[in-house]
Amino acid sequence: MPELPEVAAHAERLSAGFAGTPLARFEPMHPAVLKTFDPRPAAAASKALKEVGHRGKYLLLRFGEGNGGYETSDLTFVVHLMQAGRLRIDTNKARKPRGGIARWTFADGPALLLTEAGTERRAGVWLLAGDPGAVEPLARLGPDAHTIGRDEFAQRLAAASERVHGFLRDQSHLAGIGRLLANEILHTARISPFANTSRLDGDAVDRLHAAITTSIARGLAAEREREDMGRSQDRPSDVHHRVGEPCPACGDTVRSVEYRRYRVAYCPTCQTGGKVLADNTTSRFLK
Repeated sequence: MPELPEVAAHAERLSAGFAGTPLARFEPMHPAVLKTFDPRPAAAASKALKEVGHRGKYLLLRFGEGNGGYETSDLTFVVHLMQAGRLRIDTNKARKPRGGIARWTFADGPALLLTEAGTERRAGVWLLAGDPGAVEPLARLGPDAHTIGRDEFAQRLAAASERVHGFLRDQSHLAGIGRLLANEILHTARISPFANTSRLDGDAVDRLHAAITTSIARGLAAEREREDMGRSQDRPSDVHHRVGEPCPACGDTVRSVEYRRYRVAYCPTCQTGGKVLADNTTSRFLK
């Protein structure tokens, strides 16, 4: 699933290419894609695209007048790509594009096409009036991960009392971090993915907070070099896609804990004092 660096860079590309262009129409091409019924999509027609922004893993297509903050007349399409969705420039505007589930057609030039591979159709679009951050699905999000201050971060860690890998991926704690970033952040911070958030000392909190900033900045810099959103395999990583390979920091073998839908990648030497985490969901360490 695209994470904060990929979504933020893609928002920049789309904003640069489409900002200021009036919307002709929005066309849902699958019955499940539009998650809201009021306001109606026709209300956004003729409004200019102010910008494409982001909040966590969500893209925000904001339509309205003027260049200031959110106004009551603004309409924002909130887009969640989920695992297999992509929002791409559509120059062909085919009547039945492959994988197409929604399309924004502009008054001039190309359209934007939301596609989703596979058959699950989990990607979604919400149309919201005014400030979209005040209502679902954005209202439940924690602060964007790269914006949180150290003290608030420490407070959230202490209050959670859970495994730190799960904490980082919980969008109500921090918005924008997924599996790849969680693995990379914890490796950079030299912290076990199974460490309890409430037991991290001040030095560990400092390292973890700094690692969030550097890992997101690394991902954003790499993504800005691209012309379109890439695959997970294209993103910079030291452990996430390197299970079984030597750790670039110490040379130990990168290992993983396998779950049904994902894996936690880590380096024993860098993160767990040399201990190998048990490859199941119930035990903490191999004896």
